[in-house]
Amino acid sequence: MSIYFAAGSESTELSAAEAREGIVQGLEKLGRRERVLAIPPDFTRVHSGSGDLTRYIWQYYGSSLTDILPALGTHRPMSPGEMTQMFGPVPHALFRLHDWRNDVVTLGEVPGEYVREQSEGALDYAWPAQVNRLLTDGKFDLILSIGQVVPHEVIGMAGYNKNVLIGTGGRLGIHRSHFLGAVYGMERIMGRADTPVRRVLNFASDRFLKALPIVYVLTVVGKNAAGALVLRGLFIGDDVQCFEMAATLSLRVNFQTLDQEIQKAVVFLNPQEFKSTWLGNKAIYRTRMALADRGELIVLAPGVREFGEDREIDKLIRRYGYCGTPATLDAVKRDADLAGNLGAAAHLIHGSSEGRFTITYCPGHLSPGEVEKAGFRYAALNEMLERYKPEALRDGYNRINGEDVFFISNPGLGLWASKKALAKHA
Repeated sequence: MSIYFAAGSESTELSAAEAREGIVQGLEKLGRRERVLAIPPDFTRVHSGSGDLTRYIWQYYGSSLTDILPALGTHRPMSPGEMTQMFGPVPHALFRLHDWRNDVVTLGEVPGEYVREQSEGALDYAWPAQVNRLLTDGKFDLILSIGQVVPHEVIGMAGYNKNVLIGTGGRLGIHRSHFLGAVYGMERIMGRADTPVRRVLNFASDRFLKALPIVYVLTVVGKNAAGALVLRGLFIGDDVQCFEMAATLSLRVNFQTLDQEIQKAVVFLNPQEFKSTWLGNKAIYRTRMALADRGELIVLAPGVREFGEDREIDKLIRRYGYCGTPATLDAVKRDADLAGNLGAAAHLIHGSSEGRFTITYCPGHLSPGEVEKAGFRYAALNEMLERYKPEALRDGYNRINGEDVFFISNPGLGLWASKKALAKHA
């Protein structure tokens, strides 16, 4: 159990050369390896810095890097253009496709008693530790799990073993972990490194992943004073200490605490990154603890064309909409399809304001009827882009037409919460 490289602070801006040198220093300590698997995030984490790090790893190992398995989870496969944009010259022939419904093995189970304890009695199912069978069958002498640590709605802080157990995980593991987080409560989870979902994954790691030669390569990314994305931290290690170091820094870099609640927020979803509400609802998750009761959230979503990236989940979202916790839990009891897709049920809970504030979606490719049936208000994208010009706004408060509007240019980069909400959910 070791830390092979660690560097970062709130003011650090690691250059490409420094990040590459950090990778080299860390890998040198591991010694010679003959068969290496890299598990980076997919294009939904294009801003994580993981694409560059994967490229440095490929340059270091050469032909010994035999496979790259993006941690897709339930997301759509990356297109060739997305691969090139994120990973540069890394050969597409190295990439493998994760099939979360079929291509997995179960390494063991976290007992139902432990899940019941973590859920405070709300759930009592066992949790299967599932991974893509490539991890167990590929005869690797090194598996590099690469990813960003940032506040997250399901597990508290993304990264570490989530990349393996969820990103390359299977149907039951994904569904049951997401539902555990939703039932326990997002406000009690987001921005915390120690949560019920994380404890379940750590339980599984300690018992079922030890036989696999996994080393974690974790980044912390933030914006500098000029508004440019910079690498604030890089941590390489093979145990939970590596994650804890990154999570501590991420909370200082990515978590913004506000003295007052936000009355109106406008969130922009980059069309290259956000094509579904499954991803785009980060605009809701990451701001819900900052928005005031009867506040207003406007989501500018030029690339959004669907609800779920998975066809079956998309149908369930369209059937029920983002109807809040009580209605969703009732639907789980009545509908076998939804009960069999607990990750979708969790997403429906996450995407609702529970009636506390309004959500107006302005998608580029969904009709007013589709948006309103899903439980949101609708506004025409062009009209709202004219009123709230993303290119002219700065992150934080802006004065627009006589009112204060809080603007967020990318909700995937952080978490926003008022002091009042933090006190309430402490």
